[in-house]
Amino acid sequence: MCHWGPGLNRTERIYKIKAMLLDGRPVRMGRMLAALEVSRPTVRRDLDYMRDRLNWPIIWDRDRGGYRVDDSATARYELPGLWLSSAEAHALLTMHYLLARLQPRLLAPHVEPLKTRVEALLETPEQDAGEVMKRVRVLPMGSRRIEPVFFQLLAHALLSRRRIVIRHYNRERNEESERELSPQRLVHYRDNWYLDAWDHGIDALRTFSVEMIRRVEVGERRARDVPDRQLDEELSAGYGIFAGKDHRTAKLRFTPYRARWVQGEIWHSRQKASFDGAYYVLEVPYSDERELMQDILRYGPDVEVLAPKSLRRKVAERLREAAGQYGAI
Repeated sequence: MCHWGPGLNRTERIYKIKAMLLDGRPVRMGRMLAALEVSRPTVRRDLDYMRDRLNWPIIWDRDRGGYRVDDSATARYELPGLWLSSAEAHALLTMHYLLARLQPRLLAPHVEPLKTRVEALLETPEQDAGEVMKRVRVLPMGSRRIEPVFFQLLAHALLSRRRIVIRHYNRERNEESERELSPQRLVHYRDNWYLDAWDHGIDALRTFSVEMIRRVEVGERRARDVPDRQLDEELSAGYGIFAGKDHRTAKLRFTPYRARWVQGEIWHSRQKASFDGAYYVLEVPYSDERELMQDILRYGPDVEVLAPKSLRRKVAERLREAAGQYGAI
């Protein structure tokens, strides 16, 4: 029998116990003691931890004289913490952050069990969820406050497939308008919520910032269903959240210095990248230039818009306006 040797910590012991429990036959205490090289009380504490904290349905099979996993258990169970990939850890931490932000008076009975489950998945045998979240953090940037009641109504209409009438504020025009919409999906993007919906007033798909919604009324009429393929073609083909059906391609050239960072970034699923000498050239499709311009401008002199000319001109104009704020220094 292969031994891991003395000095195994709890995480290593629990993974060893897991492997034994899942090999298809009941595990006798003597086998655990030999494999783990720890005392009987230590093994019992590990089994209790797996049952109580990790929701593993471990039972003692008296007839077969060993421990096994109860095949009739309906609860889902897995070991937390140590095996999480970076994407999984980010997803769980982000989910915990979103759940923690919800106002308790609205969804507490439904959210708290889920929040507790997320915390259990984040735990390691050595550290509880609170310690993990203190050591590994997700820091939202630029998130804007939304009205919880409106969010709840939007979610209700979305899932029950009902049309809504909203009062929406447009920042650019500084005015409000009333829209009749068929909600298609809620999107959490860059720490903010957006609603993809069919706008019956203009017979087209549009994306609305949820925090800009001033009123929501859920109607009785059934919402129009837009096929997923059409949603993806019109709202995911271009760069950023405010996409559209028709799109152009932006060609950006980054300095050798900035290329060290940008060449590892994914700006769009259909992007194309190449090197022009030491310069990094990135091509991304876009429909609405607002968000793309923001991302281009944040790189300042480290990026040049090569095409199209209309985007190059607008970026140049914004840079001249920005420089004009400082005058002669």
